[in-house]
Amino acid sequence: MNLNDIKRLSELAHNLRIRALKMAYECGNNGSHLGGGLSAIEIFAVLYGGILRFDINNPLNIERDRLIVSKGHCVLAYYTALKEAGFLSEDDLRSFEVNGSGLHGHACRAPEKGIEFSGGSLGMGLSYAIGVALSGKIRNLPYNVYVIIGDGECNEGIIWESLMSAAHFNLTNLTVIIDYNKLQYDGAVTDVMNMGNLRNKFESFGFHVSDVDGHNVRELFESLGGKWTKPNAILANTIKGKGVSFMENRKEWHHSRLSLEQYNAALKELGATN
Repeated sequence: MNLNDIKRLSELAHNLRIRALKMAYECGNNGSHLGGGLSAIEIFAVLYGGILRFDINNPLNIERDRLIVSKGHCVLAYYTALKEAGFLSEDDLRSFEVNGSGLHGHACRAPEKGIEFSGGSLGMGLSYAIGVALSGKIRNLPYNVYVIIGDGECNEGIIWESLMSAAHFNLTNLTVIIDYNKLQYDGAVTDVMNMGNLRNKFESFGFHVSDVDGHNVRELFESLGGKWTKPNAILANTIKGKGVSFMENRKEWHHSRLSLEQYNAALKELGATN
């Protein structure tokens, strides 16, 4: 990865963060999942800007890489990345949370638009991703499967059952990305359900684990682009509400609405204008 790649992906992440804030503001009193959306921006920027193999003109190509978004609370990052990739239009983004729209607060499966899985029921996406990865192995297809889960989501027992399956079937075509922002709806992950050392746990379940800065595009790119002899897990250390000081590390912004004053203040911090 060269300096031009780092600059390009950093700029993409910056643009996604600004557009995500606009989406959040425009949906008005419905509110949106700002905290977890902003923490995942760089993850989506690197995936769509440098890792995923897809054909926008043939979105159902059987050999395409699959991204399964199990953590349903990051659609602000997800939809804006899909727009930059060409799957969604600007009009689509404007329809976010509007009655009758296909863009809900949790993504609804639409493979032709790049959405592989209906998010919302936490824990389910990882087990689904393992099935997709196993299918690829059995049919000798070259695709890779990437799945994004939350750290709070790791409270779900099905996560750990799924990890055992991935190791048992040696799914080297699977990468699990944990958005490790250390907050969930009810507070700090360590207070709600302390899971101890997640790296040690994933390694004990048979995974190769990378522990990275989830807002550093170079570290993300290198951990996502490697080849391993085990299923891969990336512990992406992030900040909930990243980029907007009054949202960072504040559980109140798990889901909330933006006033005009807050929106303008957030844009100013990012060096953008309304």
